[in-house]
Amino acid sequence: MFSDLSKSPLSKNLQRLFWLRNIAILAQCLTFSLVYTIIDLDIPWTEMIIVVILLSALNLLTWIRLYQNWPVSNIEFFAQLLIDVFALSALLYFSGGSTNPFISLYLLPLTIAAAALPWRYTWVMAIITIGCYTLLLFNYVPLPHDHSKHLIEFNLHVSGMWLAFVLSTVIIAWFVVKMSISIRERDHDLALAREHALRNEQIIALGTLAAGAAHELGTPLSTMAVITGELQKDHINDSEFQNNIRILRDQIAHCKQTLTQLLAKAGQTRVEGGTQLPVDEFIFSLLEKWKLIRPTVQFTYKSDGPLPSPKIMDNQLVSQSILNLLNNAADASSKCIEIKSRWDHKNLHLEIIDDGEGLSDAVTQRAGEAFFTTKAPGQGFGIGLFLANANIERLGGSVHLFNLEDGGACTQVTLPIIG
Repeated sequence: MFSDLSKSPLSKNLQRLFWLRNIAILAQCLTFSLVYTIIDLDIPWTEMIIVVILLSALNLLTWIRLYQNWPVSNIEFFAQLLIDVFALSALLYFSGGSTNPFISLYLLPLTIAAAALPWRYTWVMAIITIGCYTLLLFNYVPLPHDHSKHLIEFNLHVSGMWLAFVLSTVIIAWFVVKMSISIRERDHDLALAREHALRNEQIIALGTLAAGAAHELGTPLSTMAVITGELQKDHINDSEFQNNIRILRDQIAHCKQTLTQLLAKAGQTRVEGGTQLPVDEFIFSLLEKWKLIRPTVQFTYKSDGPLPSPKIMDNQLVSQSILNLLNNAADASSKCIEIKSRWDHKNLHLEIIDDGEGLSDAVTQRAGEAFFTTKAPGQGFGIGLFLANANIERLGGSVHLFNLEDGGACTQVTLPIIG
């Protein structure tokens, strides 16, 4: 219900006030029934029923308003509370005024105003409730009094005071607890927004540095390619040397290709841009590319999912993110990496399992922070996991890193299927 309701605290509080008013209307109808059938008091029933009907009509309008998109203002919420105060004052006026044991219900709108509104509204509400209480000391319709039943009437009055206290306590506790939850949720959302803003600033800074580095690295890579080509020609008969040079030239070619793609995509405005590939083809091409980058790494691969496999978005950000995670696992692994993939028609689930020492508690808490690394100086910049997590989350996926009971660590990647 209220699926389109704004998530602001005042909107949530107006929804709670709507439910509280429903409870109050039901309680009033039940009280009227008991008083009319059991106690048999002669009070202005017509006027009191009209007040309850008007209050019900107001709550119906509030129910309709809750489906509207415009935000709830402080004045609107305060006006809603004022209507409740005036309705309560009217009911008390026709049923004994200040002698009515339910007079303490004036504390409810005052407490709600203090919890939900700025202090100015709270003081205005305090003045109004005090004024209404004071007027009811002198102006009201007195309850019928039978001296022969004085003890019974006194017991009823005490019971009414007890019931009013219980209702006030329960409702105040409920509303204040819900209000505290709303405040904590808002603070949590603000903290997440600040964290995302800071991460985006770091990503932009890294992108600027990467573009500059790509321009600077082009010349030395070209020089290395020329020198390795000359060395390959000078040692034609040395098979081991030829094999090492071939691996080195493949690495240089991959670096040049990566820089070319980086510069080509520097002006790309949509991270979602890219081609669509079947899941099995996407993973196979990614692992083939990784073999060129890390030819000495041993790994096994298992896949599970319906065929023909659904499609996934293939772009540079996704590929680079998963390659970063594979490289991290390779650096932590001592022998072999186990890679598993399974998919359905909603998500691709990829697991990268290494047989390393696992993650310490300190590393687990800081994993994914920018520029945090456990590698020796000069061997890592601490941005691989940070960028992988940021890119995959922006595409609707998630990255989860945890230790395994048998040793080692597992990196779980979830990516949405697009068709």
